[in-house]
Formats: sequence, C-alpha cells, structure tokens
Amino acid sequence: MWEPLRHPMYRRLVIGRVTTFLGNAVAPVALAFAVLDLMKSVALLGLIVGARSLANVALLLLGGVLADRLPRGVILQGASLAAALSQAATAAAVLLGFASVPLLVVLSVVNGAVAAVSLPAASALTPQTVPPGLLRQANGLARVGINTAMIAGASLGGMVTALIGSGWAMLATAGVFALASFFYARVRAPEVDVDAPTRPLADLKAGWKEFASRPWVWSVVAGMLVVNAAYVGGLQVLGPSVADGTVGRLAWGFILGAQTAGALLGGLVATRWQPRRALLVGTALVAVCSVPLFALAHWPALVPLLLAMLLCGVAVEQFGVAWDVSLQENVPADRLARVYSYDAVGSFIAIPLGEIAIGPLALEFGAPATLTGAGVLIVVAIAAVVVTPGIRTLTIGRKAVP
Repeated sequence: MWEPLRHPMYRRLVIGRVTTFLGNAVAPVALAFAVLDLMKSVALLGLIVGARSLANVALLLLGGVLADRLPRGVILQGASLAAALSQAATAAAVLLGFASVPLLVVLSVVNGAVAAVSLPAASALTPQTVPPGLLRQANGLARVGINTAMIAGASLGGMVTALIGSGWAMLATAGVFALASFFYARVRAPEVDVDAPTRPLADLKAGWKEFASRPWVWSVVAGMLVVNAAYVGGLQVLGPSVADGTVGRLAWGFILGAQTAGALLGGLVATRWQPRRALLVGTALVAVCSVPLFALAHWPALVPLLLAMLLCGVAVEQFGVAWDVSLQENVPADRLARVYSYDAVGSFIAIPLGEIAIGPLALEFGAPATLTGAGVLIVVAIAAVVVTPGIRTLTIGRKAVP
C-alpha cells in the first residue's frame, strides 16, 4: 500500500495535491463567511461562488490541452502560485475594507481558472511518477490523502474563521497554496510531447478523437453525467429540505460527513483489493449511490442515512481508483490530460441542470416520489453502462500506454 511513497517524485506530487485540496477545502468556508459578514446576502454569495464554477467548467478543456503540451509540474506550480496570489488579494480586500462584488467575482473566476488548469495536469502526471505496477496503489493512496484533506479542511476552515476571522483565514489559505507550489516545483517527472507545436483547436480535436474512439470511456462519462445530475440534485437540493423535517440540520451535517469518511475508507480498500475487471466492478458499485436517495425518500432516519452515505463513499472510491488506472493504462500519455478534461466536462456539466430541475419536480410530484425517481435513474444509467462490451472485458494491471 505504501510502496508508491518510496518514489520521490510521487511523494512530492501527492503532498502537493493533498496540500492543494486542503486549501480548496478551507477557502470556500472563509469566503462564504466573509461575504455574509460584509454584504449580508446569500444571493451575492451564490453569484460569487457560481462565477468560480462557470470559469472552472469553461476552461477545463483548455487545461487538458496545456497539460499535454507543457511540463505538467510547471503548470501545477504556476497554478498554485496564481491561487496563492488570488487568495492573498481576496484577504487584503476583506481586511482592508475595499472588497466589492465585482472584485470578488473576478478573483473567484481566477480561482476557477487555475483549478481548471491544474486538475487534468495533476491526474495525468501520476503515471509518470511511479512504475506501471504501482498505478492502483498510487491512485488509491492519493485519494486517501485528498479525502483526508477535504475532511480536515472543511472543519479547519470553520475553526480558523471563527478564531481569527475570515480575512486572516484566507491569508492563511494563500500560504497553503504557496506551500503546494513549493512541492510541485520539485516534481521533475519525464515530460511528454512538449516539443510538439501547440495548436489549441487541433489539440482539442485530437483529444476528442482519443476520447470518442473508446466506447468504454465515453459510455462511462455519459452514465456519470446522469448519475451526478440525479445524485447531486437529490442530495444537495431536496436533502436539506427533508432533513429539516426529520433528522434536523445538525444530524444532516454528520450524514454528509459520513460519505467523505466512507470515501476515505474506500480509498484504503482500493489500494488492497485489485480485481482484474476493476472498472466493471467499480462502475457497478456506483449504483449504491441510489441508496441514500431511497433512504431519504422512505426512511429518513439518522442511522439508515449514515450507513447509506458511508456505503456510497466506499463504493464511489472503488470506481474512482479503477477509472484513473484504466485511463492511465490505456490512453497515451501525451493525450491523457485532454481525455481527463473531456471526462470532467462531461461528468459535471449536467449537475446544474439536476439542481435546477429537481425542485420543480418535487413540487409537482412530491419529494419522496422525486427522490425515488432520481434513485431509479441512477440504477438504470449504471445498468446501461455496465453492458458496454469494452467495460465488461477491460482488465487492469498491465503496462501503461507510453
């Protein structure tokens, strides 16, 4: 399990990634309280946070192109420095009293843009830092660290903001991103096709060809598009409403935390359990994400919901590790980041649609029926994916494609 940490390049990369996710977990908490303190408006907070999400989705494909054409360690170092500077600017605006909505929107767009650039680069760099036989352990261990950082960061963000104020908390976050940049600067992995001329449109087409030529890739992404829209819409929109009338808000916080705890446990399991048809098994296990929705609809009590969310977290990590290893072993290294970027766009683009649509559906049909329908949609989507021949026959554990 710990073997990948013996490799210095991997060790530096994973420390940088964990540090980055720690900063990304603290920053939204500090920003939310800063906006609410200064502007007293949830609507303005939504505008500022939404600007980051839009910039992130809009620039993911460009991030994939850059990560396949420029040194990935340099991209990660530059993105972390840009994040540190934008956090420092936000902190200065809050502490010195010149924060405004346009300024915070611009800084949020910068944060979303640098996150879009760094995501494909970090994922595609992992197979360059360990031998092919350690890919599964390397991805599993990285996800364990990332999930730990997300759990600790969310709690730490609330505590630090309460103790020293939101402005100082954001300044501390800038230091965290600067630390991540330090570790990324020391990742000197073998480069991929960096001497090839960069032609954004041609590179995007080449990435699309690589993505679309593999039915097992685009069918999984299409399935996750449906799963994410149904799951996030049901959990994030209807979940709090159901919780208000049943388990209460405090319990709902523990229920949400159970999924992250399950993801941490699932990452540990994935480093030890390595079925040959891991993508088939992992994809099938995503159907477990329907269980929390069914529980919300028909058994909204604390213990069932805690168990359902814990199981969901464990199941999703089996898919996540299997998906990373499958891509890294089967997609050429010089196009891997672009495939990751198409994956991210396809998987996440329908989430806002699910969040917007599920409220009116609940008003029309009732929350229990809507949550049940969302759960059934997840099961049907996964069933449609697992019958894809490429997924049923794909095995992992072979040498990665150069």
